[in-house]
Amino acid sequence: MRRTLTSLFLVIFLGVLFAQAQQGLTNADIIKMQSAGLSESVILSSVNSQPAAYDTSADGLVALKKAGVSDAIVSAMITRNAAMKSGVATATGTTPPAAAPPPGVDDVGVYYQGSDKTWHAIPAEVVNTKSGGVMKRLATDGIVKGDVNGHVEGASSATKLTTANNILIRMAEGFEPTDYVLVKLHKNSNNREFRTQTGGVFHSSAGATKDMVAFTSQKLAPHVYQLSFTSPLGPGEYGIVPPGSINTANMAAGGKIYTFSISE
Repeated sequence: MRRTLTSLFLVIFLGVLFAQAQQGLTNADIIKMQSAGLSESVILSSVNSQPAAYDTSADGLVALKKAGVSDAIVSAMITRNAAMKSGVATATGTTPPAAAPPPGVDDVGVYYQGSDKTWHAIPAEVVNTKSGGVMKRLATDGIVKGDVNGHVEGASSATKLTTANNILIRMAEGFEPTDYVLVKLHKNSNNREFRTQTGGVFHSSAGATKDMVAFTSQKLAPHVYQLSFTSPLGPGEYGIVPPGSINTANMAAGGKIYTFSISE
């Protein structure tokens, strides 16, 4: 008899979980994510990709505002709720509408989220190639042998951050996050440098990879990915090198790098 009752309670419990999954996210789920400190972009990704049953009445919206939920998230909730009710996305497993990039992420580039929760573009700087301690302008068909360093003018980036947790990349069609390289820059008195290649092949040996920083990424919208790290980036100078700035067989002086500083 006890085993039968236990099985019955298990069936009922699983049924409740299934019903919640079918119902989708609620206002309470969004407030919980907000209270946990998840970034606006992560919450937007959840809103745009999961089934929903939001309370978008006046009282519901006021409660969301009091909980600190941003207008962008509230707007996405209203849109998602309307889509669910109209049958555009009525069940788990259907393909949801493509999520829009976060507000302000309008062009290809690298962005950071400020304390005001808005996204700001990180300006690109020029990265030149330097071989054997002497700056060289390379011919269009030249292949440099030996160690080559990336060289950026100025001792520090103009973009000052306290954390790298809220950085995203909007890339052109056809590229993936693995096409980008994050490097630690070594500060000199009036410039910053990093190892780019050894023996003419980009990051092919231990010497060339020592300045690379590993990262993973989460897709927020088509061609938009947020970066994350297994451990926080320490203080220092960093740069994100887009594809094409440093080429394995046809390097060009004057490539592009998106730099930022992590403060102490």
